[in-house]
Amino acid sequence: MKIIAFEVRSDEMADFEIMNNSNNFEITYYKEYLCQKNLSLLNGYDGIAFLGESKINHEILDAIAKAGIGVIATRTIGYDHIDIEYAKELGIKVCNSSYGPEGVADFTVMLMLLSLRHYKKALWLGQVNDYSLQGLEGREMKDLTIGIMGTGRIGQAVLKNLSGFGARLLAYDIHQNETAKIYATYVDLEQFYQECDIISLHMPYLKSTHHLINDQTISKMKDGIIIINCARGQLCNTESLIRGIENKKIGALGLDVVEGEEGIYHQDMRTDIIKNKNMAYLRQFPNVVMTQHLAFYTDAAVSSMVQLSLNGLWACYNDLDWDNELTKDL
Repeated sequence: MKIIAFEVRSDEMADFEIMNNSNNFEITYYKEYLCQKNLSLLNGYDGIAFLGESKINHEILDAIAKAGIGVIATRTIGYDHIDIEYAKELGIKVCNSSYGPEGVADFTVMLMLLSLRHYKKALWLGQVNDYSLQGLEGREMKDLTIGIMGTGRIGQAVLKNLSGFGARLLAYDIHQNETAKIYATYVDLEQFYQECDIISLHMPYLKSTHHLINDQTISKMKDGIIIINCARGQLCNTESLIRGIENKKIGALGLDVVEGEEGIYHQDMRTDIIKNKNMAYLRQFPNVVMTQHLAFYTDAAVSSMVQLSLNGLWACYNDLDWDNELTKDL
């Protein structure tokens, strides 16, 4: 099977080569993302693999179909960069990848601890040789109520991680999960907002979850609420987060994702102007920790993302059932 792979990073090459040396694949690699400018590269291939910078819209899908390619795969869990419904109309099979939830779950707890212990402020002070303790008094998890919004695989892993800290754990999800109930108590959304000291987001980005965290929902939360987002930036209205920080309703933010991060995160922007003004403004607060969408980024996750996406292409190409196919009828 001849595959063309876009957005290939150096850290992925070892796993790509393992797959390329098998009998199933002949892979061509490109560092750039798939876009209108390089559609001519598609001719002669059976499948395409890509990451999130490739926006698989109507125009790109039409070109894929014209090239006679019937299977594509994103090496990510999220797939909001792909028009799934239009792909189905064209008869193009789409699959995503997967990886263990532990990496994101560990990172989530780290952001909670960094927020609780004023790490960013302590780091800034230390860099100018100010080793005083003023303004650095933290809180202990055992005294807090922590809420997990979205109890899928990652949300469950976060709950498991937190179970050893002695915190009171609450959960909210429209679909309750028996494993999550081992660690947390499900409550309605109003109680969830009112009682949590920390809220961590772990749901997918859908029309129904767009700007779930906004002025209205923040107003229902405790004063000094800590909000953690390792899911999708679009779950939060960034302007609402800024207002919450400025009026001290929000005590701290731990954000691995932010609305409008596309074209900025995972790029070297040292000599460029950051055009996302809200993002640039938000990151300067001492109680806001922002990382460049790297919670997923572990050696185990990279291997899984490459191997599962390619295996998904193979399965879909050969009309085999594949759990991660996004276009099959349920």
